Amino acid sequence: MLELKNLHKSFGSKSVLKGISASFKPGRVYGIVGENGAGKTTLFRCIADLLSFEGEILKEPADFNHHLGFLQTNNLLLPMMTGREYLRLLTRARHQTVDDFDQRNVFDLPLDEYARNYSTGMQKKLALLGVLLQGNQCLILDEPFNGVDIQSNIIIAEIIRELRRMGKTVLISSHIFSTLSDTCDEIHLLRDGRFVKSAGPADFADLEREMIRVTVGDRVARLGLM
Repeated sequence: MLELKNLHKSFGSKSVLKGISASFKPGRVYGIVGENGAGKTTLFRCIADLLSFEGEILKEPADFNHHLGFLQTNNLLLPMMTGREYLRLLTRARHQTVDDFDQRNVFDLPLDEYARNYSTGMQKKLALLGVLLQGNQCLILDEPFNGVDIQSNIIIAEIIRELRRMGKTVLISSHIFSTLSDTCDEIHLLRDGRFVKSAGPADFADLEREMIRVTVGDRVARLGLM
C-alpha cells in the first residue's frame, strides 16, 4: 500500500508539489500525466526517497522501499559494463538469482556489448528489464515508452498488464496519452503542483479533451498558418 498525504516539495523559492494526496493499491496501474515541468519526476523521486519533502508518504509493509523498482527517465550506466553485467548488478542488489538472462531478454538486447554503446532506446529497455527482473512489488516507471520503438512499446504495454495481473502496484508517467489510456486503471492530471483531475477508464476521453483544451487552446491559430 502506498498513500500520499498533503505532499509538498519546493526547490528554493519555487514550489513544485503543492499538497498532493492520493493512494495507490496493489493490482492496479496508475498514470500520471502533465506538461513538462508539471512535477511528475519530482513526485516519483519523492516516493522513491531520492528527495526530501514535506507531508507524509505512508508505505506498507515496513520494508516497502526494498520492493520498489524505479525506472528513471535517464538511467546511469557505468562506462565499462556490459548489458549482462548491468542486469546481474541490479538483480543481485535485490538478492535475486537469475541464471537465464538470455531467455529473459525479451527486447533482444546485445547483452555482451558495453551498455554505453547502446542507443538511447536500447538503454531504456535495458534499465526496464533490470527493474523487472528484480521482482519488485511496486514499480515506478518514468516515461517508459519514451524513445522506444513501436514493437517494444507494444511489449512494454503487455508487460504492464501482466504486472497488474500479478497484483503489483504500478505508477507510470507518459506524454503520450494513448499509452496511459491503454494500460491504466486510473489517470491523474498533474497541473500547477496538484492533481487537478482524476479519471477511470469511462472518463479517459473526457480527461484527454480537457488536456487538449487547456494545453492547445488557441495556440495553433496564433501561428497564423494559411
